[in-house]
Amino acid sequence: MDPAVTDDFKRSRESGVQESGVQESSIQENGMQESERAESQASFQPMPLNGICARLGDKWTVQVIWRLAMAEDHRLRFSEIKREVRGITQRMLTLTLRNLERDGLIERDYFPEVPPRVEYQLTVLGQSLLPALQGIHRWLAENLPQVEAHRQRYDDAKPC
Repeated sequence: MDPAVTDDFKRSRESGVQESGVQESSIQENGMQESERAESQASFQPMPLNGICARLGDKWTVQVIWRLAMAEDHRLRFSEIKREVRGITQRMLTLTLRNLERDGLIERDYFPEVPPRVEYQLTVLGQSLLPALQGIHRWLAENLPQVEAHRQRYDDAKPC
């Protein structure tokens, strides 16, 4: 989570909630009223299992999305994706692309040429996922050294 969002969350909790459940409507630096912020925070609930989190947590999905996001026009041929995502088999890439297409995150364009050409591109829905992935990337960049230090301490303390 973005540190600014975390700080806003802490400030809103520290300032307290009025009996109506709505905070005072003073305007913060970013222009969002306290009542809007409290409503946004109160409405955050974990989503029920729907397969999307599992899909994003698998080994290949995010790598494929990143490759498409970095490509010119967010479009790549199957062979280009396979070449750029190291270690992925043809079968796993096929399954990953089918699942992303099924979820509406990419679209597949078939060109009846000789030899046939197939290209994949992010949809508007797929592109809307990029800011969330960038947030996770920022968090990793900021916190990976700490995570690695914790892992090392855990591994060193754990008897074999």
